[in-house]
Amino acid sequence: MLENTTYVLIHSPLVGPLTWRLVQRELVNQSGEVVCPALKDRGDDERPFWKQHAESLAQGLARLPPDRRVILVAHSGAGPLLPVMAQAAALPVAGYVFVDAGIPRPQASRLDLMRLQDQPWTEAFYQALLQGDRYPTWREEDLRSVIPDADLRQQVVAEVNPRALPFFAEPIPVFAGWPDAPCAYIKFSSSYDWDYREARRAGWYAREVSGGHFHMLVDAAGVTAVLLQAVQALESG
Repeated sequence: MLENTTYVLIHSPLVGPLTWRLVQRELVNQSGEVVCPALKDRGDDERPFWKQHAESLAQGLARLPPDRRVILVAHSGAGPLLPVMAQAAALPVAGYVFVDAGIPRPQASRLDLMRLQDQPWTEAFYQALLQGDRYPTWREEDLRSVIPDADLRQQVVAEVNPRALPFFAEPIPVFAGWPDAPCAYIKFSSSYDWDYREARRAGWYAREVSGGHFHMLVDAAGVTAVLLQAVQALESG
């Protein structure tokens, strides 16, 4: 592990912190400091969802000393939040790691980012949200192929947080000059082919790992090893 560095494992707002629990345990066992904050929001709060989630992260890091460096590691829908998370952390950011996650663009909403990945699918998804649908509404059988362990699958489903149109349509800011630290990308699934290509085009360290979207719950040790390799590559330039 890197000296004076804390790994911050950030789950998608569509699910819960269980996503990273097994990797968190692996990292801690290797004598590292790891934080896995729970992203919280309230429907009656007038602030944007991204601001509420950034505040959740800030609260989760409040005990860290002000000179502590952080590596922000985002999965899935947490990817677009990394710039606002970096500002909320108010700590030196040593690197960003996207794990099967969306890459932020200034003032782009999640729908905007989805259109870059698959416009026809996104338009159909948008129409469903207009009709009042929420996403995701996964059941255990929907995740059987990507999370074989029945207990873990049940826990993930229990944390699923279906979202309506306002969540997907809100623009998420990106501060001028981002990224202000090295970035890496780890891809699990074909859903993030576009982001993986963008990461490679930008010259980021990029790795492809064959697996499902929740591969960290299938092979935590393997994912941890790849994560550490990515961070080491960022450190070495």
